[in-house]
Amino acid sequence: MKTTFEEVPARQETKRQSEGGLAEIVACSSEICFIDGNKGRLVYRGYDVLDLAAQSTFEEVAYLLWYGCLPRTTEFKAFLDGFTGSMSLPVETTMILRMFPKAATPMEVIRTAVSSLGHWDPDSGNTRLDASLRKAQRLTLRIPLLIAAHQRLRQGLEPIKPIPGHGIAYNFLYTLQGREPDPVIERAFDVALILHADHELNASTFAARVTSATMSDIYSSVTSAIGTLKGPLHGGANMEVMQLIEEIGEPSRAEGVILDKLANNIKIPGFGHRVYRCEDPRVDVLRKHACSITRLTGNIKNYEITREIERVVVEKTKVFPNVDLYSASLYSAIGLPVELFTPIFAISRTVGWTSHIFEQWSNNRLIRPRAEYTGPTGLHYRSIEERSR
Repeated sequence: MKTTFEEVPARQETKRQSEGGLAEIVACSSEICFIDGNKGRLVYRGYDVLDLAAQSTFEEVAYLLWYGCLPRTTEFKAFLDGFTGSMSLPVETTMILRMFPKAATPMEVIRTAVSSLGHWDPDSGNTRLDASLRKAQRLTLRIPLLIAAHQRLRQGLEPIKPIPGHGIAYNFLYTLQGREPDPVIERAFDVALILHADHELNASTFAARVTSATMSDIYSSVTSAIGTLKGPLHGGANMEVMQLIEEIGEPSRAEGVILDKLANNIKIPGFGHRVYRCEDPRVDVLRKHACSITRLTGNIKNYEITREIERVVVEKTKVFPNVDLYSASLYSAIGLPVELFTPIFAISRTVGWTSHIFEQWSNNRLIRPRAEYTGPTGLHYRSIEERSR
């Protein structure tokens, strides 16, 4: 009997090749980052991130991720001189920032502004590795300047120029807040940048590699990553943690609010991870810095609420916190606006994105996976007149 348009044949039985979200699928080989989810270790190019957070700087980690080794004194000085040469936004980009409507979110703004930076890059069109490394340096320095400039313009203030001789952490805080940051706060923020610099094939990094695999340019690839980061399932978790902290309001209310959410199967932001089966190794570092900064600033309430949230969730669910839990209370203690929490992620992760772009180009093959088809088969076309009877 002829199959009609309305009849749907049974699906063919096929062996599933992957789980949803490509869970546990190895998509590429990489020398950049290693995560041991069972032991709770994060490694950049052979160096444990805890050692780097304790002893290194964000700029030195950027060198490590881009060049594959830690720099010697003369190499690092030349490297930092390259950063100094990019310590300004193109005039045209600042003009674009002034044109955005007030309703535009910071993530929407940097997505568009980063894409525009490519037009005024002096190495535009130059695809050699040395030129691409210069572009990566410019992006790493200019994204924080973009974020700070746009935030000030939203507040009716003029952008501030960065100060040569200081690092990215210092100049972001300075150009955003208009005052010299306390050295303790600067160091805590620098450590946060180190801890967020890379994390293997997370969604935004994979997006950057997919785009770069087409041999598109570095600005397009980073813009793809930013667009992916903008999604709340990837970059917005620390903002959700802050919203939860504000909802709770007082440490004494934390247990009741969390227990009520758990009873109603509401996910608590800042907990659980696709890879880690124990506590995220970055958590304890951020926990300690959040504690020290809250004592310095006197803004201890949000930190105390965070501690209570952690205690209740771990006791009741045995699910461990991830990096987003204490980055929220740390950024809050520093005085950073909640709407900038996800853009700040982009400041540090630009180093990781561009490192993966370079690695993709070094042994490139177009990323083109297959999909397991689960739709109907064997349907036969009928004219629209027949379908309308």
